[in-house]
Order: sequence, then C-alpha cells, then structure tokens
Amino acid sequence: MRQRYLLLAAVAAMIPGHAFAQHADHSQHGSATAQPSADPHAGHEATAQEHSGHQMPADRKAAATSDGGDPHAGHTQSTSTEASPQAASEPADAHAGHAAATETDPHAAHAGHDTGAAESHARHEMPSGASEADEAETGAADPHAGHMQIGSASDADPHAGHTISTSAAPPISGPPEAAFSGPDNAADAFFGDAAMAQARRELGREHGALPAYRFLIDRLEAQLADGANAYLFDAQAWYGGDINKLWIKAEGENSFEGEFESVETQALWSHAIGPWFDLQTGLRHDFQRGDDLSHFVLGVQGLAPYWIEVDAAAFVSEKGDVTARIEAEHDARITQKLILQPRAELEFSLQDIPEAQIGAGLARADIGLRLRYEITPQFAPYVGLEHSRAFGDTRRLSREAGEDSSNARVVIGLRSWF
Repeated sequence: MRQRYLLLAAVAAMIPGHAFAQHADHSQHGSATAQPSADPHAGHEATAQEHSGHQMPADRKAAATSDGGDPHAGHTQSTSTEASPQAASEPADAHAGHAAATETDPHAAHAGHDTGAAESHARHEMPSGASEADEAETGAADPHAGHMQIGSASDADPHAGHTISTSAAPPISGPPEAAFSGPDNAADAFFGDAAMAQARRELGREHGALPAYRFLIDRLEAQLADGANAYLFDAQAWYGGDINKLWIKAEGENSFEGEFESVETQALWSHAIGPWFDLQTGLRHDFQRGDDLSHFVLGVQGLAPYWIEVDAAAFVSEKGDVTARIEAEHDARITQKLILQPRAELEFSLQDIPEAQIGAGLARADIGLRLRYEITPQFAPYVGLEHSRAFGDTRRLSREAGEDSSNARVVIGLRSWF
C-alpha cells in the first residue's frame, strides 16, 4: 500500500502546474461586469496569472469544479485583459488578436481548444451585462444564436453567388448547303426511275389532284317592284382539282308576266394563278328572243383582301363588240347564322350597241343588300333590297325603248349549295 502512495506522489510531481489551468475560473466569460470593448474577444480573455502554473485558491477551484467543466476553459485570446490597440482601431475584424494570442501564450495549446474552436467561440457576441445563463438559454432556443454570418444579407438566398448564364440562345440557321448538293430525285438510284415516277404521280394525285365538285345557287330570288315583278337565278358549278377546273356559270332574269328574254351561260377552263385567284377563259352563249349571241371570255375569279369575292371578265362577241362586267360581294357575319351580304355589279361597254340598248362607258350598276339566315350552311333563305340604274347612253337608249332607267325592288330568295 505504501508503494502505491509513493508511486502516485511521483506521478503528481511530474505533471506540470499549468495543466491545472484547464480548470481556470471563467467568471469573466460573458460576466455582467465586463466592459464593452472594440475587441469582440475581450470577454474570452484570461489573465496571465491563471496560466502561470500556480495552484488555484481552494474557493476558486471549487467554483470551477462545480461548473461541470466549461468547454471554453482556458480559451486564451491575449496575455492581457485589455483590448489591444490594433483591435480598438480595427473593430470590424472579428479575428483580431487571435494570431497574437497563439504566439505569445504558450499555454493556449493546452487549453483543449484549437484555433478554429477559438475563432468559433469568438463569434458568440454577448451584449454587455449578459450572464452565462442568458447565453445558455439563447443557445438552446436558437442553434445558430450568436453566430456571425459571413457575407451580405443576400446569403439567405440559396442561389446567392451562383452565376446565371445570360447568354442569348444559339442562332438558328437554315439547312446546310450540302443538303441541296445532291440530285433532285435521289431515291431513283435505289428504287429505279419507273417506280419513283409512279410513286410521285400517286402522291400528287392524293394531295391535290383528286377531283372534286361543287354546285352553288348563289341567287334564286323573286324581285318585287311597282308593276314589274320578275325572277332571277344565278348559279355556277365546277369540277376538277386544285389547279385546273371546268367551270360552268348560268344567269338569267325574266318577268313573271312577260315573255322569255335571255339566259346567259358560260363554259370556262379555270386555272389557279395563285392561292386566291383563278384565271378563267372560255365561251359564253346568250339564249335570247332574237338571234343567239356567242362571246369569247377572259377573266379572273377569286377572293380579294378583306374576304371580298370578285368575279371580273371581259367579253368579245362574234360581232366584235367588247363589253366587261365586274361583280363583288362580301359576307359580313352578324352571328354564326345571320349574315349580311352587300353586293355590287357594274357593266361596261367599249362602244354603243343599240340593239342591246347598251351605250359606251359605264352602262349599268346594280347595288344590293341581302340578309340571309343559314338554317344549315347548305340552305339559307334571305331578304333584301336592290337598286338598279343606267348611265350615259345606256340610259338614253332605255328611255327611247320605253323602259325604266332606274328602279328599286325588294328581293326574297334562297341560297344553297352541295
């Protein structure tokens, strides 16, 4: 037993006195009597006497032992309790004095904290007058309490610091020149000329060359006027593909009480000259009370801007007379089924034609307005008003023949197609 006591005494004599500094009193760490300082580490400073290797007084040693071991025990920042002049002049540096503390205090390494730990606890800034109990409560409520954020307020943004590319999208160019360097019909080299020619003909037929047809009764109406009620029909039909069509037109106007007057028919070849217009040429034949009359026809028909349907043609009769006619109409939809259609028809002549009561220049104009209701798209009755007026020599010739040169009438009719 005596040998054991001697061995323990020898071991105690070998331990340096500064090892007991680990239990130094941290009463200054965040104490209520600490003075405000420009150095944020001032509250962590220990006196040189605490690291001198002397035994602590019994009362202070007991107080240190009752604390349960402060993890910051011996966390020395400088060899003095006063802030350094450099720290006072540069308060913004949170690590001021750390390097000096580790160089001048040889016992800092024995305090159980490395430089990183000292730097971490240097950021625990406590207001003057706060106690260790307050610091413990703050740390328990907020795990990040007292930790100084390094960086700006924008660090709260998780994308802060990330570089966002603002370069424009890559330019989009057309196909390379090599795409047009090959033959026009490269597949012929693999499948043969005859097989590919047949395939191209079939493709063209299925995509535009399939024949179609339409029959349209544009106007089938009764015209009611004072003492001169009449009927009128205006119909046309076509058959063919997208490019070429056979176009048939027929128009006639006769009195209910009088004799048959005339019916005009046209047989035309229609060829597309664009997405909106067809060039039409053919023959016109007039069936009338006297001698029938034939004409050569050249004109255009299609859709003008603002959805105006146009049909214009010039006629050269077998007698050499030259006349022209322009028709235009537009469907203005009031509702999906109710449609208002203004319509105009102008007739011109290059010379006087007394037997037809036509003078040179603008011969006649018919202006009308029709309101139709589409019960179905293929069946639409309508009502309207129309005014007809002769001009120039045509007006004079009409009066000489005992006919009215101007009249207005109410029209009731039907528009249909299939």
